[in-house]
Amino acid sequence: MPSTDRRRFLTSAVLGGSAVAGATALGSLAPETAFAAPRIDLEPGARDPNFAEGRITAISGSLLKVSGSDKALHRIYVTHGTSIWKLRPTTFDEIKVGDGLYARGVKMPDGALAADAVWVNIVNLDAAITAIDSGRLHLDHHGNKVVGHVVNGTTAAVYNHTPAISDLSGLQVGKHVKVIGAWRPDTNEVDIATVYAGI
Repeated sequence: MPSTDRRRFLTSAVLGGSAVAGATALGSLAPETAFAAPRIDLEPGARDPNFAEGRITAISGSLLKVSGSDKALHRIYVTHGTSIWKLRPTTFDEIKVGDGLYARGVKMPDGALAADAVWVNIVNLDAAITAIDSGRLHLDHHGNKVVGHVVNGTTAAVYNHTPAISDLSGLQVGKHVKVIGAWRPDTNEVDIATVYAGI
């Protein structure tokens, strides 16, 4: 898959069809609510100054340099108060050059973003299960083939809005699911955090 197609795939996958992604002002780490951004009145087509997305091109101390999918360049400061999600709540040292991210925070006078919350490689896929084998779900996401990896101790399923459980035996080939997970950069593979079935 060419790099521009991968970027388009990541953007469409993480947004899950919504026009705006982000976090709450409190920086919730719940990936399922990562896109419930606080309402900000913007002119049509205007960029949200408190939101950034793209691929990490460099890390210098606590500063992330990020190239946005729209070619915008972002500088994002991660502080001790920044919540970080990469398949699960995690720490700054898990962030790598080449990772994709979505960040929400406060724009500083120098134009950098002081991040309240950062979601690294997060994807939000609406997909159909095409096959199930040991430790993997094969998915069709709008014609794109995606391999979802089950991560022991992390991956959970939610069936018809019941509490999340580790038992994935209720998943069925041919059924539509929503998958929250972490993209493996430059591949069509994701590690699965939560799969929602029967929704």
